[in-house]
Amino acid sequence: MSDRLGKAVVVIGAQWGDEGKGKVVDLLTDRVGGVVRFQGGHNAGHTLVIGGEKTILRLIPSGVLRAGVECLIGHGVVVSPTALVEEIGELENRGVPARERLRVSMACPMILGCHVALDKARELARGKDAIGTTGRGIGPAYEDKVGRRAVRIGELASPDTLRERVETLVEYHNFSLQHRYGQQPVSVDVVYEECMRAAATIVPILADIPARIHALRRGGAHLLLEGAQGALLDVDQGTYPFVTSSNTTAGAAATGSGLGPTAISEVLGIVKAYTTRVGAGPFPTELDDDVGLQLAARGNEFGSVTGRPRRCGWLDIVALRRVLDVNGVTAMCVTKLDVLDELEEVKICTSYEVDGKAWHETPVGAEAVARCRPVYETLPGWKSSTLGARRFEELPPAARAYLDRMQELAGVPVDIISTGAERDDTIVLRHPFD
Repeated sequence: MSDRLGKAVVVIGAQWGDEGKGKVVDLLTDRVGGVVRFQGGHNAGHTLVIGGEKTILRLIPSGVLRAGVECLIGHGVVVSPTALVEEIGELENRGVPARERLRVSMACPMILGCHVALDKARELARGKDAIGTTGRGIGPAYEDKVGRRAVRIGELASPDTLRERVETLVEYHNFSLQHRYGQQPVSVDVVYEECMRAAATIVPILADIPARIHALRRGGAHLLLEGAQGALLDVDQGTYPFVTSSNTTAGAAATGSGLGPTAISEVLGIVKAYTTRVGAGPFPTELDDDVGLQLAARGNEFGSVTGRPRRCGWLDIVALRRVLDVNGVTAMCVTKLDVLDELEEVKICTSYEVDGKAWHETPVGAEAVARCRPVYETLPGWKSSTLGARRFEELPPAARAYLDRMQELAGVPVDIISTGAERDDTIVLRHPFD
């Protein structure tokens, strides 16, 4: 046993998701013994580019491409067994020994076919008021967890009792599908057979994740805790009801993994150099013009899992400050700086105007945020490439000024700057494990 406990660093998205968390987690795994995914489901995608080869991860933690790093899926994650098996297969077909590196909490609630059917039926019924879910059953699965109806993934190891549990849950949801939404019922046999096909792959990699986390730390290994989505999609702190169904903020790293909150050393907030949002919901700095289209094109702003286009806008410091406070963010990593390279000028939202009055705080809830009108500070663009820069001094002066102003307004230092999709296209001013 080591005399010194390993550090635990939480990585969160500090906007509405799609900030580039996967690349940053992958970069930092050179110094860790384990990466823990603590919430969400396969509705989130993390894109990694290494040696020109792109990998999109949905459930499996971003450290899976590093030898010697344990990848742990905590009980705060809702797991589709079929999606997990598919993702494992994709990696192993490329020579990545996913099952050797991966362990899954026995307590993860499963996403089953009835959850997917219910998710889609609800969105269809909402019509123009649809939330904009991915239709992958995430929300209904979390409802069953809280309602104490969930079938947990550890139950795959008990086929006899699993059949009874699946039947009870599917019949419960079939009532709503048929009598509330007018949809076809889901077959109990089909759902059970899908579970049993997945069991052969999943049961051998089930584990007690909290015990493994604490064993790693006691052995002196560092840990990264990785969330999905972004803090403004948190079911409590986000632009409700246009949010995801889990807690995406740093506090969930403890509850979704089994790590004690006092063990968290730092919280790294990933911030895109501008702002994007997928799906419905308020977005004060959204650009519905040529600049917005230019950001989307240069940033390749399409969801890595769903392919949905992302809405684009200027950096919103008011919303960002709220996220930094709520998450206790100790440092920022700024991504996609190169997307701004061709602009004559760049803008930062420094406050809102609400009903004709200046407002410097982020209101809670979608209705309040929708009333906000951004007030901007304009800075000169740099009109030169930052792509692939590896040292801060290589950045154009105006780009450095933009980053300096960002951290001045936010009150949190910028420690890492991502200058491209490749793992090594990164400027590290301070490493969180130093």
